[in-house]
Amino acid sequence: MRFMACFDTLFQTALDQMAQRHIRRVLRPVRQSGPVTVIRDGRALVNFSSNDYLGLSHHPALAARAAQWLHEDGTGAGASRLVTGTTARHMAVETRLAAFKGAEAALLLASGWQANASVLAAILRLAGEQGAPPLVFADRLNHASLHHGCMAAGVRQIRFRHNDLDHLESLLLRHANDPGLRIIVTESVFSMDGDRTDIARLGALAREHGAFTYVDEAHATGVLGPQGRGLCAGHEIDLVMGTFSKALGGFGAFVTGSRALCDWLVNACSGFVFTTAPPPAMLGAMDAALECVPHLDAERARLARNAAHIRDVVRRCGLSPEPSTTQIVPIMLGDAARALRFAASLEAQGLLAAAIRPPTVPPNGSRIRLALSAAHTDAMIDQLATAIPLALQQSAA
Repeated sequence: MRFMACFDTLFQTALDQMAQRHIRRVLRPVRQSGPVTVIRDGRALVNFSSNDYLGLSHHPALAARAAQWLHEDGTGAGASRLVTGTTARHMAVETRLAAFKGAEAALLLASGWQANASVLAAILRLAGEQGAPPLVFADRLNHASLHHGCMAAGVRQIRFRHNDLDHLESLLLRHANDPGLRIIVTESVFSMDGDRTDIARLGALAREHGAFTYVDEAHATGVLGPQGRGLCAGHEIDLVMGTFSKALGGFGAFVTGSRALCDWLVNACSGFVFTTAPPPAMLGAMDAALECVPHLDAERARLARNAAHIRDVVRRCGLSPEPSTTQIVPIMLGDAARALRFAASLEAQGLLAAAIRPPTVPPNGSRIRLALSAAHTDAMIDQLATAIPLALQQSAA
């Protein structure tokens, strides 16, 4: 008990210090009342913080197939994939997913964080067994899970400036004579800035320098590319990672690539080998989402128009939504306390939009991260456009 009390003091001191810097987080429960509406503290709020970009989390086809497969196969898989957790439905969803992504094979994983952290680590360890440590060229603003994958493998990253492929090229040339396999790690759409990578040029640079490409498509899958297949569709990218928890409206993650790659990950990726298989309801939602998404071009066009409109609103207020070109629109505020005031003003006006603060973003990079959805109505978009100028005024104090 004495040791527990000692550590509680450490924990509380750290929490107090976070609060003083306006970066302490607390859990505030909501109840989902639709794809873009929630109930919090008894009030209805329009949700502009959800990654449910197409509103599929409440689509009847996903709910029906999830319920059907749960009723038929039970609530859990009962084991890891390599024991007795693999069913014909796991294999069928992976086959459908590979076809959707235009890949030879696909592999399901439990979550996006787990996929990046364990898949990337496995690849880097294999690369390091080839005689020299791998050379990992990584965007400096990559998701924390990608950084963790590198750390788990004990690999030092060679970081290039965010989305600066000229800088990446200069680093590839600088290390051209160094030993070790080359691996480029980046995202196609960045979750905090809403900007996108030039995948065609990235692929060309990788081929020129003999590099393996690992691209996180979590925020592009379902939304961008032909039929929502992502920005990597039609390009020579070695491994594409994505999730079902965002535009695909459910939960879980995946990687796609060659058959040899996926078969090797079945044997070498700890996040696959030692994790219980996705349960039937989760598989049902995945299967239905993959069936629906190619036919949602009208929803994707609406989403793009709404995002462009809100970026214009932010600019007219004298704020910056840059470098966003997607459904993720940051309102850059800098100061964490101001970002909290801005979010509070929006909430008072009936809108939920979270303040994003360090360490999720760099120091002095606090912002409101607006995540738009095709399920937002014109009235909701107009409400947001009206609320932003008032929040700007009220947060300036």
